[in-house]
Amino acid sequence: MDSESNESGVCGCCGPLRPRYKRLVDNIFPLDPKDGLSKSDMEKLTFYAVSAPEKLDRIGAYLADRLSRDVVRHRYGYVVIAMEALDQLLMACHSQSIKPFVESFLHMVAKLLESREPDLQVLGTNSFVKFANIEEDTPSYHRRYDFFVSQFSAMCHSTHEDPETRTRIRVAGIKGLQGVVRKTVNDELQAIIWEPQHMDKLIPSMLFNMQDADDLDRAGHPSTPSGSGQDGEENPAALAENCFRELLGRAAYGNMKNAVRPVLVHLDNHHLWDPNEFAVSCFRIIMFSIQAQHSHHVIQQVLTHLDGNNKSTPRVRAGIVQVLLETVAIAAKGSVGPTVLEVFNTLLKHLRMSVDFELGDSSRRNSSSSVSSVRGRESDERIVQNAIIQTIGFFGGNLPDYQRAEVMMFIMGKVPVYGTPCHTLDTVKIGHQGTKRIQTMLLSSLIMVTSGFKSKSMSAALPPPFLDPLFSISLMEDSELRQLVLEILHNIIDRHDNRAKLRGIRIIPNVAALKIKREKISKQDVAFMKKHGQQLYRHVYLGCKEEDNVHKNFELLFTTLAILTIELANEEVVIDLIRLSVALQEMALNNEENMPMSIRCGIMALVAAYLNFLSQMIANPPFCQHVSKVIELRNMDAPYLLPEHIFRDKCPLPESLDKDDRQLYFQTADMAECLAGPGYNAERLSIPYIPQVTDRLTRRKSFVDTISLQVDIMSSSLPDKQPELAEEITFETLKKAIDTTGLEEQEREKRRQVMEKFQKAPFEEIAAHCESKANMLHDRLAQIFELTIRPPPSPSGVVSISAGHTQHPSVPVYEMKFPDLCVY
Repeated sequence: MDSESNESGVCGCCGPLRPRYKRLVDNIFPLDPKDGLSKSDMEKLTFYAVSAPEKLDRIGAYLADRLSRDVVRHRYGYVVIAMEALDQLLMACHSQSIKPFVESFLHMVAKLLESREPDLQVLGTNSFVKFANIEEDTPSYHRRYDFFVSQFSAMCHSTHEDPETRTRIRVAGIKGLQGVVRKTVNDELQAIIWEPQHMDKLIPSMLFNMQDADDLDRAGHPSTPSGSGQDGEENPAALAENCFRELLGRAAYGNMKNAVRPVLVHLDNHHLWDPNEFAVSCFRIIMFSIQAQHSHHVIQQVLTHLDGNNKSTPRVRAGIVQVLLETVAIAAKGSVGPTVLEVFNTLLKHLRMSVDFELGDSSRRNSSSSVSSVRGRESDERIVQNAIIQTIGFFGGNLPDYQRAEVMMFIMGKVPVYGTPCHTLDTVKIGHQGTKRIQTMLLSSLIMVTSGFKSKSMSAALPPPFLDPLFSISLMEDSELRQLVLEILHNIIDRHDNRAKLRGIRIIPNVAALKIKREKISKQDVAFMKKHGQQLYRHVYLGCKEEDNVHKNFELLFTTLAILTIELANEEVVIDLIRLSVALQEMALNNEENMPMSIRCGIMALVAAYLNFLSQMIANPPFCQHVSKVIELRNMDAPYLLPEHIFRDKCPLPESLDKDDRQLYFQTADMAECLAGPGYNAERLSIPYIPQVTDRLTRRKSFVDTISLQVDIMSSSLPDKQPELAEEITFETLKKAIDTTGLEEQEREKRRQVMEKFQKAPFEEIAAHCESKANMLHDRLAQIFELTIRPPPSPSGVVSISAGHTQHPSVPVYEMKFPDLCVY
């Protein structure tokens, strides 16, 4: 450059002595800049540059020198001509020597961008975009675009007073960033563009313009749509979105973190989680733009961000969860990688935290000065919880069946069940109310996860680790939890989507008109019913007699029985279901549980509706005739025993149910006669249904009861007791001895009475009660020891009375009878 400047100084006055490339460059500039670029002279310059590519660097340097002087002297007409000439030279020359020329070109573009004139900034940007579209033959080892990223990002945030000028500058900045992206992302030598210092400028610049358009829309000033006065290329929001999509579409796996993190930071800084419409739209763009195999990386980023905001306001957390819902909704259909269970684990952790926050606010309500603010926070926490449940359910519901089964087991393992350890969701501190809330929410999410779940085998869909805790929850004294359990069972068992046809408990006049879909029961399902059928029957039996049952409970119980009939009932199961129905009818008639009349009538209506359905499903005309006859008589004499009447508001209830009016009830003998013949073992109907206790804990309790029974028998044989008549041991006696009917109900009632006594009785009474029981146990043990521990007999054979104790007559040693274990 020094030699060229000296040469220019020496030969400045002698035009013919100037180098040819300078004369050619000078000739393209007219005397009046308004005349524009001289085309003929420009063609000569282009031909010279193509013919002598080694001169390109000198041409570029001279043009840059002229442009710099013109910018300083505000001769913008000549600046435009110089940039136009540079653009044409760039488009025409593709040789190795273009590299130095590009450096001069980028230097001139930088000069224009540094100026404060909007026209020059736009001019420089347009030239850079043209350069970015040129595919170079060889990569550049030394070129850097740091300045252009910074300058274009600053233009994207332009705050010019004139709206039109501001829009022009912002559009130019977005186009410049798009040019940088196109020029660098495909160049392995330019991987530096993905580094945080550049992404922290690129991403927020695009989001700022996208957000600005959303703000205008919310303010009632919709941005001009493309094609109506302002095309899409001149709309900053649309252009920024296209650039954002293009950048994400080119991101490799290792660059995902640097690309997504600035989005989260921007949403935090601008408080865009509440409301979160813009955040949702951003992540929808991200998920649809990136490669499918990178989806789980985005989900991981959002989960990490949710953990980092665990102490933020409820609405912020709810906004992040809703964004997570959108991301998993898109990713669930594709590859979600190893983050499936991690998503659920993180969400369940935040669900537990949300319940903690809500209950903590409730406990501080009385001491708080602003009750309304505490109530508002509680309602906000409910929003968080609902968003988490919706996310869990939606994500699980869109997974493949094999993964969905794992998720079902995972969630059920998190549901706190009384009597079982729950390590991941500690419910000790949140108490009964918090535990119930978590149970309700997790079961609600399970309903969403199991919706549409189709399993070929019930044993795979309902394994014991899933079924046992589910049935444990079904025995709780809470009608809402029991409803959720029944709905989960419906989702899993109903594999042919017949629930909609069975909706509502009613007497169905023509079941065939429902066009119920069913298949032949497989051997696996038959084996499942043999193994777990008694659990299902017991669940229905015990669920019917709960005093807090409402109309919905009976509807779901009816649907449960109907679905079992459709999906899992062979001839043996049909007999069991009829026995169960008769047992429910007898339970309502005998009323040993002191149930309210509304519950008793509801059970009778449930039995009528189900037997009407069953008789038509098995297509047995005598059975159908018997059921129809009973229903007709009830219509006339006892409408409160039918579902159409008892579940209406203000239905008149009877004072008692007349057991003697046999025609109003379904008779076992009549049904057995109807089912007599091949196929059904009608003799089993004469065996009353008894709920079988199948859980290990209850069996263990029954074993303890047997031991106590043995102790009672031993104590009854003590000498201070009067001899009792020996009872004749028959089959019926043994059957009664091992019968466990109502054992669990008795235990539960006993526990309830003990808890109530210890909660309400005075301390002195409790202490006296415990002391009397301790004394009784001590006396019993003393009597047993007195019988078993006696002084050894002496062979003297003398009978005497000493200290009030009778000395028994002794026998010779050789006649003494020793226990078998002591003889060898």
